[in-house]
Amino acid sequence: MVEMDHIVVVDDEQGIRDTLQEYLELKNFRVTPAMGGATLREVIASGEAIDLVILDINMPGEDGLTLARFLRESSDVPIIMLTAANEVMDRIVGLEMGADDYLAKPVELRELFARIKTVLRRTRLNSGTPDQAATEKQRVRFGSCHLDLDTHRLFDQAGGEISITAMEYDLLCAFVERPNRVLTRDQLLEFAHHKNWEPYDRSIDIRIARLRRKIEMDPANPQVIKPVRGMGYTYAPA
Repeated sequence: MVEMDHIVVVDDEQGIRDTLQEYLELKNFRVTPAMGGATLREVIASGEAIDLVILDINMPGEDGLTLARFLRESSDVPIIMLTAANEVMDRIVGLEMGADDYLAKPVELRELFARIKTVLRRTRLNSGTPDQAATEKQRVRFGSCHLDLDTHRLFDQAGGEISITAMEYDLLCAFVERPNRVLTRDQLLEFAHHKNWEPYDRSIDIRIARLRRKIEMDPANPQVIKPVRGMGYTYAPA
C-alpha cells in the first residue's frame, strides 16, 4: 500500500478548509484541516509526520506569519502561504519567514496542485540521505560552508548541517553551475523553478538575503554571492 502524503490545511474559514480538503483528497493526499494554530500544534505534538503545510496568512489570533516562524524554529516542513490578492508585503514577509511558495486568494485549485507537486519534489531531492556505499561525494564550497550535491545538504565548517529549503538548494545549484557569471533576478527565479514569478519580481532578493545569513561570514559584506548593481548576482568561488 502506497503511503499518501500528509498535508495540513490551516485556514480559519471552514468553506476554504472543506474545499481544499475535498479537492486534495481526490488527488490522493491525506488532509488534516486546522482552523488555527492550536490545531496545528496538536498535530505536531502528536508526532504525526507532516509532508506539507498550507497556511493562510490572515487569521485571527496567531496569524500565518507567526505560525510560519514557529514551524521554521523546529522544522523544515514545506510551507505554501495563502495571501490576499496584491498583498505584496505579506508575500515578502512570508518568504522571509521561510515559506517555500505562495498563492493569492482566491486559490485556483489546479495551480495549487501543481505547486504542491513541485514543492514536494524539490523537498525530496533536498532531503536525500547519504548513500553508505558511496565513497566519494561531490562537494562545493560556499565560503566556510560546503554543499554536498550527492545528499542535497549544506554543512558548516565544523560539519554541522545547516537547514535549507528546497528552493534555497536550487538557488545554490544555479550558482554552482554558473560560477563567475552575472545572473539576473529573472534567471534565478527560472533556475529555482519558481512558477509564480513576473518580470522584475524582487522576491529573489529575499531568498538571497536568507542564504547569505547561512553561508556568508559577514552577510552585510558578502564575498560568496555578490550583488551586481542594476543586474543581479554572481557566485565567486573561493
